[in-house]
Amino acid sequence: MTKSNARTGGQILIDQLVAQGVERVTCVPGESYLAALDALHDSPIDVVICRAEGGAAMMAEAYGKLTGRPGICFVTRGPGSTNAAHGVHIAMQDSTPMILFVGQVDTGMREREAFQELDYKAVFGTMAKWAVEIDRPDRIPELVARAFRVALQGRPGPVVISLPENMLTETAAVADAPKVKPAATWPAPADLERLGSMLAGAKAPIVVLGGSAWTAEAAKGIARFAERFDLPVATSFRRASLFDADHSHYAGDLGIGPSPKLRDRITGADVILLIGGRMSEMPSSSYTLLDIPVPSQKLIHVHPGAEELGRVYQPALAIQATPAAFAAAVETMMPAAVPAWKGEAAKAHADYLAWTNKPRELPGSFQYGEVVTWLRDRLPKDAIVCNGAGNYAGWIHRHHRFHAFAAQLAPTSGSMGYGVPAAVMAKRHHPDRVVVAFAGDGCFLMNGQEFATAVQYDAPLIVVVIDNAQYGTIRMHQERDYPGRVVGTQLKNPDFALYAEAFGGHGERVERTEDFAPAFERALASGKPAILHCLVDQRALSVGKDFAPQATR
Repeated sequence: MTKSNARTGGQILIDQLVAQGVERVTCVPGESYLAALDALHDSPIDVVICRAEGGAAMMAEAYGKLTGRPGICFVTRGPGSTNAAHGVHIAMQDSTPMILFVGQVDTGMREREAFQELDYKAVFGTMAKWAVEIDRPDRIPELVARAFRVALQGRPGPVVISLPENMLTETAAVADAPKVKPAATWPAPADLERLGSMLAGAKAPIVVLGGSAWTAEAAKGIARFAERFDLPVATSFRRASLFDADHSHYAGDLGIGPSPKLRDRITGADVILLIGGRMSEMPSSSYTLLDIPVPSQKLIHVHPGAEELGRVYQPALAIQATPAAFAAAVETMMPAAVPAWKGEAAKAHADYLAWTNKPRELPGSFQYGEVVTWLRDRLPKDAIVCNGAGNYAGWIHRHHRFHAFAAQLAPTSGSMGYGVPAAVMAKRHHPDRVVVAFAGDGCFLMNGQEFATAVQYDAPLIVVVIDNAQYGTIRMHQERDYPGRVVGTQLKNPDFALYAEAFGGHGERVERTEDFAPAFERALASGKPAILHCLVDQRALSVGKDFAPQATR
């Protein structure tokens, strides 16, 4: 029912979120948007109270990854907004729909550098798809609806909306905007014909999946397309859950340190069908897999954002389409003849299995690789695995195998501190699924306070803290480039198991490989948020090799 009664700006704003189908919001409360908080009191929206704005914003970004609809986060002005910038940056680089609402000073105080005043258009102008300030309550429906469209259409991404404090308490009589259904761009018939011709003339094609704006059905549709054409399919950095790892056509992921055989398949391909992704620095191995500006391979680039087509690589065929629209459009495509590359998908999958099957032996009594492979076999197929950034993630990317859509929550931006907040949102949104967050000791303490949020909402996630008492990625680079000159990377850590117990969760310390499995089962059976504090030898710096000459713990 359309509303036209006079309401405060805060009430109008929250009514717009309800109209847009928003299920939950994350926040750290602030007096600058108190009227909006008050309006949330009477709304059906689930309010997830967080302990720091960075964690709140990352939770909202994770919601965007999980659902395809914008994650919503509220923070206060000044330091609240700058703390939340972490999540905005992730949403931009990961192409995730998200809207950050920021409290703002009274309009009558602007340009005086009032308490915590910032120019949000200037602060977030290069970090978000759009930054706007709403001056009048009667414009809230218009601008919020526009924000949802900007966040969802084309290449998805974050929007920042600042809310002057007085605007939220002023009243207006204005109708609500209808729920936004984003416009999808579809392939032209001529593009599909050319796609078919290019595949028909290919000898060594490969498909690479990445980006966002996917649906579970679109991922299944591309799997069917790959089966019909017998195409090997790779996923880009931290997008592994776009394709079932058990599928006979899966060739692996193009992340940091990809399989040499997969790298050879990319460089030796004559046609690359890139769907949804951008082949940015990480999946392209620092822009070395494809020549710039014109790849030696014939690149067919499918992307929803026109500005991304030809931005770095000039494609032989550019198709502006969302992954979902493209998957639907190719549903009836069939190969004209037996493909010249028949059997290559099976070989690529065998190479993937061989590359990921057995981890190397590490120094020390805790074999992290063996733990990851044990979890690979133990976890349910629909388990959600989260991580932030650090060398510890290399073992997950190489040895864990994802099966369900949106089962991998990890920042392609390489932001530390992401795993725990993402896991909180995942468990809040999917309470019946097992959720595991991996974090290095440095990574965990960047947003470990959100473990308290998990306890508050009875969200029994399991955090596996990999503790090597150092910032391991940087230590690895030090040992490679400045061997023996260790500076700025050593850490003295707390007992993370006791940390979990202090918050009201379950905690255990694990020092030997054989102790992990029973500890994990106890954590799962506890019904509480849990931390397994796993001690790793300092020499075990990389999934590929050891760098440090000796442990210095």
